[in-house]
Amino acid sequence: MAKRITLTFPDGSKREYDAGVNGLDVAKSIGARLAQACLAIKLNGNLMDAFLPLDSDGTIQIITFDTPEGKEIFRHSTAHVFAYAIQELYPDAKNTIGPAVEEGFYYDFDDLPATPEDFEKIEAKMREIVKRNESVTRIEMTLAEVKKTFAKNKYKIEMADEFSTKGEKVTAYKIGDNFIDVCRGPHVPMTGQIKAFKLTKVAGAYWRGDAKNKQLTRIYGISFPEEKQLKQHLALLEEASKRDHRKLGKELDLFMFHDWSPGSPFMLPKGTIIYNELLSFIRAEYKKNGYDEVVTPQLFNKALWEASGHWQHYKENMFLMNVDGEEFSLKPMNCPSHVLIFKNSTKSYRDLPLRIADFCMLHRNELRGVLGGMTRCRKFSQDDAHIFCTPEQIAMEIQRLLDFIKHVYVDVFKFEYEAKLSTKPAKAMGADDLWQKAEKGLADALDKAGMKYVVKPGEGAFYGPKIDFDVKDALGRMWQLATIQLDFQMPLRMEATYEGPDGTKHNPVMIHRAILGSLERFMGVMVEHYAGKFPLWLSPEQAKVVTISEKSEEWAKEAVELLKEAGIRAKLDNRNETLNKKIREAELEKVNYICVIGEKESADRTFNVRSRDDKSQKTMSLADFVNKCKEEIRKKQ
Repeated sequence: MAKRITLTFPDGSKREYDAGVNGLDVAKSIGARLAQACLAIKLNGNLMDAFLPLDSDGTIQIITFDTPEGKEIFRHSTAHVFAYAIQELYPDAKNTIGPAVEEGFYYDFDDLPATPEDFEKIEAKMREIVKRNESVTRIEMTLAEVKKTFAKNKYKIEMADEFSTKGEKVTAYKIGDNFIDVCRGPHVPMTGQIKAFKLTKVAGAYWRGDAKNKQLTRIYGISFPEEKQLKQHLALLEEASKRDHRKLGKELDLFMFHDWSPGSPFMLPKGTIIYNELLSFIRAEYKKNGYDEVVTPQLFNKALWEASGHWQHYKENMFLMNVDGEEFSLKPMNCPSHVLIFKNSTKSYRDLPLRIADFCMLHRNELRGVLGGMTRCRKFSQDDAHIFCTPEQIAMEIQRLLDFIKHVYVDVFKFEYEAKLSTKPAKAMGADDLWQKAEKGLADALDKAGMKYVVKPGEGAFYGPKIDFDVKDALGRMWQLATIQLDFQMPLRMEATYEGPDGTKHNPVMIHRAILGSLERFMGVMVEHYAGKFPLWLSPEQAKVVTISEKSEEWAKEAVELLKEAGIRAKLDNRNETLNKKIREAELEKVNYICVIGEKESADRTFNVRSRDDKSQKTMSLADFVNKCKEEIRKKQ
C-alpha cells in the first residue's frame, strides 16, 4: 500500500495524499484556478518549488503572486527567462546575478553590448520562450560539474565556490534543455506563467558592488501574471514620473542638489517655508505631549560612539575625521548625546518619563549609488526624540506614541499606514532576555491598540526591536517614515541610572522615536503625494494677487501687504503680461488661490478669487478671504 501523508492548510483543514505528490498536484486538488496561479509552496514555513515531491506530513501554503514571496519568485523567474533570451541573442554575454528587487528585477551581464534600443528585440525573444511554455527543473551539482558547465563564466564558478565553502548545496535551475543558471531558487514551474513583462532601463553596476571590480551592464525589468496588471503598472510609473519630487522640486524652486555635496539638499526659500512649517507643526504637538527640546553638538569623540555601541556596529556609516590627533565623527543619530543629557543631573523615578526632542542635523555615509534625491540623503534632520522611562511606564508611553502617530498621519495628513514589528538582528548587542522583553513590550502595545502588524524577523536595530510605519501615498506606494524603537541596551552600556522607589539605582528604558522621520524624506514623499499641490497651511505661496492693468495696481499692492500682515503668504504679479498668461503661470506654480484685481475690484476693494483646482470665480472682500484662509489653515486642509 502506498505511503500516505497528511498536509495541513492555513485554514486548519487537513487532506491526505500519496507520498511523492508535489505542490502543483496539491493545488490542482483544490481547484484549477489555484493550480494555474501556483508559483511555489511553503512547507513547514520553508519556501520550495511546487514541482518537487513531498514525502512527509506538514503544514502547506500555496504561494501565488498575491503574496510578497510570490512576487519575488515570479520576478526572479522572469529574470531567468530574460537571461535565457540574452543567451540566445548574445551568446558571448556572461550572466552574473539576477535577483528580484522592490520594483521588479534586474540582471547583471558582462560583455553585453545591449542598449534600450535593443529592448524590443529582447522582449520578443522572451515572449518566444514564454510561448514555448518550457518546464523549469532544479538540479544539484558538484563544484566540478559547475566548473565544467560554466567553464566560460568565471562569475558562476565564483558563486558556486562560495556556496561550497559555506557547506551549502550547489543548486542550479534549468529551463527546458538549453538554459541553466546557478541559483538557490525557488522558481515557477513553467515559463508560460510569465505572461506580461517589460524591460525598463539599463545602468552600470560593479560586480559585487565593488568599484575595484569590472563594471557590468545591468538591465532592469518588471513583470506580472496578466497584461492588464502590466498596463496598470506602466500607467502608474508614468504618473509617478510626473510627480517625481526631484522634477517638481526643481520646477517649483523648493530645493536643489550639487555634486560638490552629494546627498545633501539645499533648501531654497520656498522649500524652507515648507520645512519650517513642518517644524512648527511638530513643535506645537510637542507642547501638547510633554516634550522638552534640546540642541546638541554635531561632532563627537569616538569615545561616545564606543560607549553607545555605534563604533562597533555602525562605524562604516559614519563620517570620520581627525581632530586634535584623535578620532571624531559627525553624528549619524542623536541618541547617545541624549543619554549624556540624561546623565547631566541626578534623576529620580519621579522625574520619569523624560521626553527629549532634537531637530539637529545628522550625517550618514550612505553609498553614493543609493542616494535618491530627498528620500535618501547623507545630510538630514529628523523630528527625533528619546523617552527615558521606567519599565512600568513602557506600555503607557508606547500607547501615547501610537496615538501620536495616528493623529499626525490619519487626522492631519489623511494617510493610510501599516505597522511592522522588527525583531533582533543577527548582529545585535545585549542579552537575549532583554531583547525578548523589549520585543514583547512592543507586541503587547500593538495588540492592546488593536493595530494590525506584520513581524519582520531579524530586521530590528542593533540595540533594540522596533515598530516601523509604512505610509501609503496617493499612488498606493508605501514609504517607511515613522518609527518607534525600544532600547534596554544603550542606557545600560552608558551607565544611565535613576533612583527607584526602593532607594537603589536602576537603568531607565530608552524609547527612540520619530514621527515624520527624516524631514527631507517626508518632504520628498509629500511632494509626490500631493503632486506639488500642497494644502494651504504648507504651501509656500498661498495667494497670488494678479492685476489686469496699471489702474488696479494701487489696491493690489495694498492688498498684498494687508494679506502678509494677516499671516497669509501672498505675492503680487503686476507684470505687463496678459491676464491669461499670469493666471496660467500661477497655476503651474500650484499657488492655492489666484486673486484677480481689475478696475471694479479696485473701486470696491475686493478680489475676484479662484482656486487652483476650481475655475469658478467668487468676489470676496479682504476680510472674508483672510477668514477663509485662516480657517483652512487652522483645519490643516
